[in-house]
Amino acid sequence: MKLRGEINFFENGLTTSIRAMHLQTEMLGIINENYNSFDKVGYQRKDPVVSSFAEYIGTHALSTAVDDSIGRIGHSNNPLDIAIGNKGYFQYQSPDGIKMTRDGRFKLDKDGNLLTLENAHVLANDGTPIKLPVVPEKIEDVKVYTNGDVKVFNKATNKLEYAGTLSVVTNQGVAVLDPNIKQGYNEYSNVSLNSEILQIIPVKRNFEANRQLFVMQNNNLSKAIQSLSS
Repeated sequence: MKLRGEINFFENGLTTSIRAMHLQTEMLGIINENYNSFDKVGYQRKDPVVSSFAEYIGTHALSTAVDDSIGRIGHSNNPLDIAIGNKGYFQYQSPDGIKMTRDGRFKLDKDGNLLTLENAHVLANDGTPIKLPVVPEKIEDVKVYTNGDVKVFNKATNKLEYAGTLSVVTNQGVAVLDPNIKQGYNEYSNVSLNSEILQIIPVKRNFEANRQLFVMQNNNLSKAIQSLSS
């Protein structure tokens, strides 16, 4: 007895060309997002990743990989602007659960809670929101150390009082032991404009090649239909 099996896949070239153009359009969208986010604080560039069988499954073969390299760090006049000098992410409490970010532009509310720009509570390494024991008269009284310790100057006692240690974790949620926190700094994106422009060139060429192939196939199909109709 013999067992035989096979897989047959028949598809016209027009569909293949359209699928390829859709894929390359999505790739251009990812690169364009990187380009437009060049000056965005805390943004990490995304690499388009195309898996096997892209010619058959189109955009379903496309995913992204986040580049977690350190971005450009620039000085800020705001003591509550905080950058991470090493790889890692701040944790904050959102309505959808605990989230991570490298955007360290924080602020204080009237009760001394440390918040993100979207009013989410910044978390300490014990999982609780960071709240200052006293509300400072000026934000310069808040001190953040390289290990993430947050302290505030208490005018009544003339001492620095501990508020908590910033939670800095890897993308897997593991604590970063040496975050190298920088107070008064912003980390801008890790996007290189030259690299993004170079990435665009082959994608655009592939799109144009598939477009021309589509036009040729469409013209040939139209001629065949006209010949059958006459």
